[in-house]
Amino acid sequence: MSTHGRRGGRHPALRNLSITRGALGLLFVEVGLSLVYLMSDDQAKAALASWVVASADQVWGSFKLWTLVTTSLFEIDFISLIFHALILWMFMPTLERWWGMRKFLLFALWTCLAGNTAASLAGLALGGGVAITGLDPFVFAAIVAFGILYAKQPVQFFGVLPMTGRQMMIGIIAFVGLFIVIGAQWVIGVGYLAAMGVSWLLVSGKWQPRLWYLRWKHKRARRHLKVVDRGRDDQHWMN
Repeated sequence: MSTHGRRGGRHPALRNLSITRGALGLLFVEVGLSLVYLMSDDQAKAALASWVVASADQVWGSFKLWTLVTTSLFEIDFISLIFHALILWMFMPTLERWWGMRKFLLFALWTCLAGNTAASLAGLALGGGVAITGLDPFVFAAIVAFGILYAKQPVQFFGVLPMTGRQMMIGIIAFVGLFIVIGAQWVIGVGYLAAMGVSWLLVSGKWQPRLWYLRWKHKRARRHLKVVDRGRDDQHWMN
């Protein structure tokens, strides 16, 4: 996928690669930890899953809230792991160059948290045993972000299908919806939709928590200020 964002400046070791540092870090961590899990025996898998994998029972029954974060670093399906690796290598660097590494990683954190939390709440309502794993919420959220930021940008999806960024986004959303309905994957589906919704809010500017905080801080500071007459003339005042 060939597009150019506003920011470059990769580490010298990565200049000849198509991947950026943040995307490479996520790829390295997810693939590494997932392979450790997949190559473990059943007893080790069960022990590991009880501490790192999120589900409604884990999060709200046992109050293992940290699993809402750790579960994104473990993919229990090998085919999904390969898909994530391809997307992180070929697709995510475009967004990281646009935002910079810090904002890119924060986007990954917020969308994964939103998706995992929503899915765990859905599991609480529909049945608490469904495991919620992997970077799927972030992956689909990033595709929505790409469709907004690069709506008219021509892309080659996996080097085969020519389309625009918006068309790719619509196609992926339709595919996700079809996957949810046909597979009756309601718990996981709620998580995907929540992550994509948060992505739209963040990228479209509808949700700006930092701006809201700065505005609140400014208003709070103004309440502690007053105008003092310096006693010289009407043109000289001091806060």
